[in-house]
Amino acid sequence: MPLMKIPYIPRDLSWLSFNERVFQEATDKSVPLIERIKFLGIFSSNLDEFFRVRVATLKRLSEIKKNARDFLGENPVRLLKQIYRRVRLQQKQVEMVYESIVSELAEEQIFIINENQLDNEQADFVRKYFHEYVLPTLAPVMIDTAPKFPYLSDAAIYFAVKLWKKSTGDQNLKYAVFRIPTNVLPRFIVLPKKKSDSRHIIMLDDIIRYCLKEVFAVLDIDRAEAYTIKITRDAELTMDNDLSKNILEKLEKSLKQRKKGLPVRMVYDKAMPKDLLKFIIKKMKKGTDLIPGGRYHNFKDFMKFPSVGRRDLLYHNPKPLEHHDLKKTRSIFSVIRKKDVLLCYPYQSFNHLIDWLREASIDPQVTSIKITCYRLAENSNIVHILTNAVKNGKEVTVIVELQARFDEEANIYWANQLKEEGAKVIYGVSGLKIHSKLLLISRNENNVHTQYAYIGTGNFNEDTAKLYSDIALLTAAPEVTIEISKLFNYYVNNINIAAYKRVLVAPFFMRKKFIKYIQREIDNAENGKEAYIILKLNSLVDQEMVKKLYQAGQSGVKIKMIVRGSCSIVPGIKNISDNIEIISIVDKYLEHSRVIIFCNGGHERVYISSADWMYRNLDNRSEVAVPIYDSKLIKQIKDMLNIQFHDSRKARIMDARQSNLYKPASSGNKTVRAQIATYNYLKNL
Repeated sequence: MPLMKIPYIPRDLSWLSFNERVFQEATDKSVPLIERIKFLGIFSSNLDEFFRVRVATLKRLSEIKKNARDFLGENPVRLLKQIYRRVRLQQKQVEMVYESIVSELAEEQIFIINENQLDNEQADFVRKYFHEYVLPTLAPVMIDTAPKFPYLSDAAIYFAVKLWKKSTGDQNLKYAVFRIPTNVLPRFIVLPKKKSDSRHIIMLDDIIRYCLKEVFAVLDIDRAEAYTIKITRDAELTMDNDLSKNILEKLEKSLKQRKKGLPVRMVYDKAMPKDLLKFIIKKMKKGTDLIPGGRYHNFKDFMKFPSVGRRDLLYHNPKPLEHHDLKKTRSIFSVIRKKDVLLCYPYQSFNHLIDWLREASIDPQVTSIKITCYRLAENSNIVHILTNAVKNGKEVTVIVELQARFDEEANIYWANQLKEEGAKVIYGVSGLKIHSKLLLISRNENNVHTQYAYIGTGNFNEDTAKLYSDIALLTAAPEVTIEISKLFNYYVNNINIAAYKRVLVAPFFMRKKFIKYIQREIDNAENGKEAYIILKLNSLVDQEMVKKLYQAGQSGVKIKMIVRGSCSIVPGIKNISDNIEIISIVDKYLEHSRVIIFCNGGHERVYISSADWMYRNLDNRSEVAVPIYDSKLIKQIKDMLNIQFHDSRKARIMDARQSNLYKPASSGNKTVRAQIATYNYLKNL
């Protein structure tokens, strides 16, 4: 789809702007200190995935030149240069902020020390810890004499080591490389507490540095220096077309190939000696981009920084609320039969869903349970209850999306577990990633087949439900449940694409319906009627949708948006987008819900959806947007959005410069932090 001649921020540059908003949380002194260091970890983890997926894709596209420009609408080579320029600047800023946080931790009597700062007592502990836990995990490769350069795992950290004897200098020079074992040991080790209130923490890297010569004790050397390197590899999965293999076999083969994907970048300690760096570069694949950095890499490990010090150095989130309609009921079915229910995570308890599934698993009137699984928790209660339902004689059908990026292996494991217990497991639809979040429970009530549905914006995942802001509708309305049933039939049989009158389903009708509803707002605005669109999305980069929203704004439609991540629209341009207002909220919870509202001539259409407005979601995935009919629930959704639009603590204004300026409080109004205000709003419902 060619890029239109209108203001359009490339997806990847806009994503970097989003990650800068994450980085801002690490610089915000109102954020608890240890949470700030964890935000550095989130920033780093995000950037790793960006290189593994987006930069790797751009590098491949840069090789096909003209066709790539037609596909992207941008010159991939120019785009890569812009990306690297911003990433290198970010790298410097991260190192400065890290040093600043280390200093602030010291003021709180929390000291991150290195191998040169140990006292005698600490040195004894470190040496014992090294010999008992660390040394058995180390496996150096002498790269100066090895027949070939060793494979370096994606996103792990390694020490490149220079070894020599003082008396012989370069004549006896040796090079080695080995993995820092953060996959089996914690990155941060809290040293034994002394009599004072201070706490001392040392990184695993520096424990190894302190005992480095002991790793190479068999060699005739008296000097050893270690420098960190990290490789990021292309994470694209290439599925072969062998018709004799099923999807599971193809995916398992592709996952093995991913682990050996071509290097995209190498981040290295800029203090590394030139001779060692030159040797490693010579051994790396051509096309690997080099990014100089500080002494420590893989800041993603900072997400697991130890909880030490005062209580107020960490976020202490309030206990999730019990939904007022569900907290005292014996049967959740009896509630949903009478009225629709809206659950809002993480403010309200995810346990309501667990309780409902448990009830269904033992209810003699329940005949079947159908569910889509995209990303599951590490120790999934959802799966345990589903297997229990099978044992209780329920017909359980689980649609497992094996190609959920970076969760493929976990999903293969859960699929096998469910299959072994007797559940009917469907591995998605060929050529279509199933991203919808659906649960359908069938029940025999007085010889009448009755269905209950759950349609959400987030995954069936107990872990992320504590951290992601999502919405889910629980309903027994036949006009919705019948259409959800049709969609499950399509997932199972891969035939008979049904007609959907109320539920919007991608990739079949969702795009067309949204275009139709935007056009209706345009027509109403041009006829002097009230017209508005309210959107809350994670990403808005689809070029057709961007163009249509610009058209709507130019026609007088008032458009207000909350977009957490990538956003290609440039608001506030005179005669182009001056009717468009966009903010982005980054706070302690990840804003993940999608809400779409159309004025519709005064008869509002309100949807919650699993889909962002990206080409992949609207055209290459199975997604669902469900209408909300209950007037009280519509009011609740609009109230929650209104709270977010009035956020003056964590909302950033989206603009052409991607400057991420904080949205100020309205004159005379109190400061609003939307996530806290939302919790209080739901508490008082």
